[in-house]
Amino acid sequence: MAARGLLWTPFLTAVFLAGILAALPDRHVSPVAGAVFVHELKREHFQGAFPSIRKNDSEIPPDTPITFHAQLLGYPDLPRWLRYTQRGPYRTGYLYGSPTTKDVGRQLIEVTAYNRHTYETVRQRVIFTVVPSPDTQMPYQAEFFVKNRDVEEVLPADAQKQFQQALDIMLEQKDWSIINITSALDRGGRVPLPIEGRKEGVYIKVGSRRPFSNCLMEAMSSDNQFRCSLEQQPVITCYDSFSPQFRVDWCNITLADLSSLSVTEGVPVWGDGVLEEGSEYNPPTDSPEKAFLSDYLLTILLPLLVAFLLCLLLAYIMYCRREGVHKRDRKTSDVQMVHHNTIHSNTEELRHMASSRDVPRPLSTLPMFNVRTGERVSPLQGHQDSAHVPLILAQQ
Repeated sequence: MAARGLLWTPFLTAVFLAGILAALPDRHVSPVAGAVFVHELKREHFQGAFPSIRKNDSEIPPDTPITFHAQLLGYPDLPRWLRYTQRGPYRTGYLYGSPTTKDVGRQLIEVTAYNRHTYETVRQRVIFTVVPSPDTQMPYQAEFFVKNRDVEEVLPADAQKQFQQALDIMLEQKDWSIINITSALDRGGRVPLPIEGRKEGVYIKVGSRRPFSNCLMEAMSSDNQFRCSLEQQPVITCYDSFSPQFRVDWCNITLADLSSLSVTEGVPVWGDGVLEEGSEYNPPTDSPEKAFLSDYLLTILLPLLVAFLLCLLLAYIMYCRREGVHKRDRKTSDVQMVHHNTIHSNTEELRHMASSRDVPRPLSTLPMFNVRTGERVSPLQGHQDSAHVPLILAQQ
């Protein structure tokens, strides 16, 4: 029976896992290198795939709390260019980022959705095929800091289109495109206080093949930089078409001109520490000898020497610097010492005499006695016998 129970255990485990695990078909996406990419993780898409909800299609709860976890297949984290964000279990999750030419290729991302009520999971593989950009590189790049938005509020396509339209109207050129979107928390920002209207902020980087306009150059002028140091709003001649939807911090703008950089710049140089493709690492057979005598003296003998010196100092304080009997006798005058010794010797002599004498018991310790005659009277005798000899002379 025990062996039969052991055979049933893997079968029951498989049935149990099949009941709580589910998988969705693979999904293929194609990010473009050098452009922002956003993949939306819709809650409704995963909600219908949970085993408990699939059995009761007529009773699908609309407010199922779902959280996501995304990772590179076979690794504990995402690729360096990809990020994940979700504001809460009742919000949509996003995978977003901006791949580079180094990330061109195929990457498998495993997304796991968790049902916070039933602890069920649904998994889906998202196959990222990063393709190179068909356009040329955008050497002129500008990064804006939007103070009144969180990153998940800018990731939807409508919000990106609204920001790009406002940028085109302000700069009067329509060749700007969004390159990257980064949360302020990823740049060292801090979570704001729970006050209405406070946002974390988001950095939006845009690029163009045309040089910067005069409006952007005015924001980076020395006069405006001086006004920013005084915490004042810089002055720009062009119309700020971002407001009020996007509150751009004009003191936190970064302009980058990459047109002067060579094409080969940024390519890693193969050195002694980088293996060539197809080669193997051959470690050295003999390691160089090293003398550890100085390290031994520093870590072992030096603490022992310090401890020995401290012990000597403590012994000197305890045995050589204390006020003893001899020092007290030296500070006392001879007259006082003679007087003290005399009293001490007399006391000892009296104690010795008192212990060796044999005398009758003192009268004061007897029950009753006559003070005048010293006669001892028993307390059991009557009043007649005690009346003949008065205790007090005045009573005669």
